Amino acid sequence: MKSLAEAAGYTVAGHIEQTRRPDAGFQIGRGKAVELAELVEEVNAERVIFDNELKPIQSYNLAKVVEVEVIDRFQLILEIFSKRASTNEANLQIRLARLRHQLPRAREMVRLTRMGERPGYLGLGTHGVDVYYDEIKRQIHSIRRELKRIRAQRSLHRVRRTESGFPLVSLAGYTSAGKTTLFNVLTGAAKSVNLGIFTTLTTTTRSIDLNVGRVLITDTVGFIDRLPLALVEAFHSTLEETILSDAIILLVDFHESLDEIKRKLSCSLEVLNEIGAGGIPIVTALNKIDLLTQNELEERLNNIMELAPNPILISAVKGTNLEELKCKLSNEVGDVLTIVVRLPLTKESLSFISELHGKVNSIKTVYKNEEVVIKVTAFRWLVDDVEGKVKRLNGKVVAGLQTASST
Repeated sequence: MKSLAEAAGYTVAGHIEQTRRPDAGFQIGRGKAVELAELVEEVNAERVIFDNELKPIQSYNLAKVVEVEVIDRFQLILEIFSKRASTNEANLQIRLARLRHQLPRAREMVRLTRMGERPGYLGLGTHGVDVYYDEIKRQIHSIRRELKRIRAQRSLHRVRRTESGFPLVSLAGYTSAGKTTLFNVLTGAAKSVNLGIFTTLTTTTRSIDLNVGRVLITDTVGFIDRLPLALVEAFHSTLEETILSDAIILLVDFHESLDEIKRKLSCSLEVLNEIGAGGIPIVTALNKIDLLTQNELEERLNNIMELAPNPILISAVKGTNLEELKCKLSNEVGDVLTIVVRLPLTKESLSFISELHGKVNSIKTVYKNEEVVIKVTAFRWLVDDVEGKVKRLNGKVVAGLQTASST
């Protein structure tokens, strides 16, 4: 919680903890709320942040007692997202999540004004509350319509990528694990790093070469414990890239304490399962090994072997074991096969051959009289497509499917 607050730009002046059943009116006990108000005055705090989710009435009651704005963990994460957002889509997603979070609070404000209250710190009047509530609903509808348009465009791009014949690999993991650094090293990109948590809020896709051919790799938003459902839903189009991947690199900061490694690894695997990516092949990249001794590496590795799928030790900064990481990815993204076909020498066939050159791993052509013989090496699903297209062009398969390594 302290790290989240600092990432949002706050200086933590004090904290209070309490273990008890949540109070319906204040979340914490009423006596503890008074104690909180005294601490706020003592340290001259400008805002109070709760790790627990606050109901609208709790936020209202607490704000009246402490006389400063009171927010919860969800609102804090939204603030961080707002600072990191660099695209129109990310800003729209953040606005949608914020408005959906405000809507039940606006309903509560309507209820309270009808009871004669002036809800919230520096609350609005009755007319202002009604207008505010209607405006939130209008904005939610407008943003959803715009995001639907953007998602349709993203879907079109995804179809084109699939037609290109290249598998998609997603970089996933707990926030600040080093995903963007690894992305830059693997692809030669220059995305900003070291901005703190949630550096990446929108996906970026580049191609890299593996020993089985070219694949596309996507940098995605980082995970965090108890990532609010509203954020998961708002960032659906971003997380969808992970769901539709052929393989996932799950990055873990291996320099942290063993307890933190286990906690964040478990959280990341849980989020992957929650968004529907649990069945996708995973390579767990244990990052920042350059900061550890050999004994520390062995101790950590022995303790997380059962938790981490397909682990490999790497250092993104130093480039350590990145070739081994690529080899593991090659084993997960699918078979590379070779097929030899014969086509009649027509305009349609020549167009088809020209199209294949930009998609397959390798292609060799031999022209004989009124036909052309083609040897194609590509990922399995593209080879299947080639075989189907050859039959439609009145061609035939000369040599059936073989693994690339056997040809």
